[in-house]
Amino acid sequence: MLTIHADSRGHALVVKGAWVADAGQLADLVAAHPQARVRHWPGILTPGLINLHGNELLEQAYHPDPREADELGTEPLTGEALAGLAMDDARWGASARRALQRMLAHGTVRVACEELHNRAVRDALHRSRLAMGRLGRPGGTPALDPYASGIPVEFTEPRERHSAARFAVFDVRDEAELAERGADTCVATVVDGRLVYRRR
Repeated sequence: MLTIHADSRGHALVVKGAWVADAGQLADLVAAHPQARVRHWPGILTPGLINLHGNELLEQAYHPDPREADELGTEPLTGEALAGLAMDDARWGASARRALQRMLAHGTVRVACEELHNRAVRDALHRSRLAMGRLGRPGGTPALDPYASGIPVEFTEPRERHSAARFAVFDVRDEAELAERGADTCVATVVDGRLVYRRR
């Protein structure tokens, strides 16, 4: 099954399984692949973001369950607030899964980590298929939105024919507006050809 993902500028990718089968302008790709299903997205297609603060966001922060919002709020808890919580493997694993889902909602398709020490967190990241290595701690402030970290934002490699189908769509006019408004503008994230996040 072929799917064409197209943005507001007419840029498009043809996805087959976990790979990009073709890339180019929408009109050309529809003509070349008339049997493909077409998804039209508002905004721009990008290769997808890399969150450089994997260890800090997954093992050094707790991401509250929505049912805990009245007591703990909705933002990640660190430092003394984290130290005051009764944490076990089940709670760490659930926190990591929520964090990863929130990263997907910000167009993240890779999470950079050094070795993770908590097995539950490590398992959650492995199942997400977002992991990539890193050497040393990056600067900046850990944030689910890489644009809020205060350091240069990194993307994965450009999406070309035969590259992995990992990309994101942001509801902005161009890259300059994306840098100004941040990754909260994400409307869709695709990992290995699967639509893993879609804004409702």
